[in-house]
Amino acid sequence: MIDEKFMQAAIEEAKKARALDEVPIGAVIVYRDEIIARGYNLRESSQTTLSHAEMIAIQQANEKMGSWRLEECTLYVTLEPCPMCAGAIVQSRFKRVVFGASDPKAGCAGTLMNLLDEPRFNHQVKVTRNILKEECGALLTDFFRELRIRKKRP
Repeated sequence: MIDEKFMQAAIEEAKKARALDEVPIGAVIVYRDEIIARGYNLRESSQTTLSHAEMIAIQQANEKMGSWRLEECTLYVTLEPCPMCAGAIVQSRFKRVVFGASDPKAGCAGTLMNLLDEPRFNHQVKVTRNILKEECGALLTDFFRELRIRKKRP
């Protein structure tokens, strides 16, 4: 039940991205059952590669904790992390990552590969998949359906 509660908070972040016509991906970081950081995708608005939901939330969590180490934190994200975000997650030493929808094109938490549980790295992250999967997936499906319709209009 706790995973669903925090994933719902990540979904609310994704909806903020959607309201800005961004790909609706949201993330929250939890420390001792409290949300300490939030982020949503801002790549189109900022035109910066690093503006993924996870990266924004990680930066906020670093500031809140006063450390680059987020060892006792859990990251909740609506879409499976990409290679860039998975690398940042490992480097941040997260205890756990929970994601909603799998990403067949860039998922690096078990779909294409699992960088979070790579034994050659000096840190591994526990992964929980498919929390509120349908709701997270629908946000993306609906967004891209609407985008295709808009592109067809004169």
